[in-house]
Amino acid sequence: MRASFLFLALVIGLASHAQLGGQQVFRVLDIPASARASSLGGNYIAVKDNDINLGLFNPALLNAEMGRQVSLSYLPYFEGINVGYVSYAQHFDSLRTTFSGMLQYVDYGSFDRTDETGTELGQFRAGEYAFQIGAGRAIDSLFSIGANVKVVTSNLDTYTSTGFALDLGGTYHKPSKGLTISALVRGVGYQTSAFTAEREDMPFQVMAGITYKFKHAPFRLGLMLENLQRWDLTYPDDERDAQIDPTTGEVVVKKTTNAQKALLHAVPSAEIMLSKNFMIRLGYNFRTRYEMVLANRPGAVGLSFGLGLRVSKVHISYGFSQLHLAGIRNTITLAVRFSDFKKKEASAPVTPHAPAP
Repeated sequence: MRASFLFLALVIGLASHAQLGGQQVFRVLDIPASARASSLGGNYIAVKDNDINLGLFNPALLNAEMGRQVSLSYLPYFEGINVGYVSYAQHFDSLRTTFSGMLQYVDYGSFDRTDETGTELGQFRAGEYAFQIGAGRAIDSLFSIGANVKVVTSNLDTYTSTGFALDLGGTYHKPSKGLTISALVRGVGYQTSAFTAEREDMPFQVMAGITYKFKHAPFRLGLMLENLQRWDLTYPDDERDAQIDPTTGEVVVKKTTNAQKALLHAVPSAEIMLSKNFMIRLGYNFRTRYEMVLANRPGAVGLSFGLGLRVSKVHISYGFSQLHLAGIRNTITLAVRFSDFKKKEASAPVTPHAPAP
C-alpha cells in the first residue's frame, strides 16, 4: 500500500512540473505496439493477462504468464511508411520479476535529394529506431509496479537525433472482482542530441485506466484516460468552431464546455470474449475524432475495432483504426508462447487469467 501511495505522489509531482510548450520529438513512441492496443483505442494499460504486448506499454502488467513469449507486430502506415516491432519476455522466479525487451523500427523509405534549383542529386533514406527494456513485479497479491527504459534514435539523411526515456507504471488487480486499475507515467526523458542546436521535448504523458470484466458474461469494459498532465486539449480552429447565427447571420465562435474537454481525455473500449480462442474488440478515441475529423465528411474517424484469434499455438490479432478520412491504420500481431508447446499434465491447475489472443 505504501508503494502505491509513493507511486501516486510521483505521478502528481511529475505532472505538475511537465512543460507542454513547443514541439515534441520521437512521437513514434506513441504508435500502438500491437493490434490489440490499436483496436481498443490506442493506449490500453489496465488488463493483466498473458499478453506481452500490454506489458510492453505498461510495465506494471508484466507477469510470469508472459514469460518465454515472442511477439511480432507489423503496421503498413501512411504513404509507404512501415512500422514493425519484435519483443520477448522472460520471468525469473528467483527475482520474482518479469523482464521484457522490444525493438521498434520505422522505415520512411527513400526520398529524392535535390539542390535549390530542383536538380536531382540522388536519393537518401530516413528511419527511426527504439530499443526498450522493462521489468515488472508484484508487490503483493493486489499491487504490481514496473518500469521501462528506452533508447530512441532518428536518422533523417545526414541528420541524427538521440534520446532516452523512462516509463513508470503501477497496477491494482483483483481477479475475484474482475477489476483492474492502472496509472502510468510515460516519456520522462531527455533528448541527448538534436537535429538543430535547440533540443525538443520528449513525448511526456500521464495516463490512468480501469477495466471491469463481468463475472457471468463474456464482456470486459474499459476506460483509458490520456494526457492527464494537461486539462485543456483544445485548440483554436476557425473552420470548425465558427458558426453562423441563424437569427442575426453573424459568425459566432462555438465555445468548448468543460464536459467536452473532459471527453477529449477519454478512450472507452470493450472486449467480447466469445471463447478462449476468439475475441472481438472495440474502441473510440474522442481526441482523434476532435482533431482529425472533417465537418462535411466525418466518416468513422476515431473508431477502432479488431479481432483476436488463437490458431493452434499461435495467437493472431488484427486491429483497425480510422485516424483520418484519408488514412486508416491496419495492425497485425503474431504471438507465440513457448509454454503452450509444453504438454500439460491433467492435474495442472487452471491459469487464473484468460488467454489473450
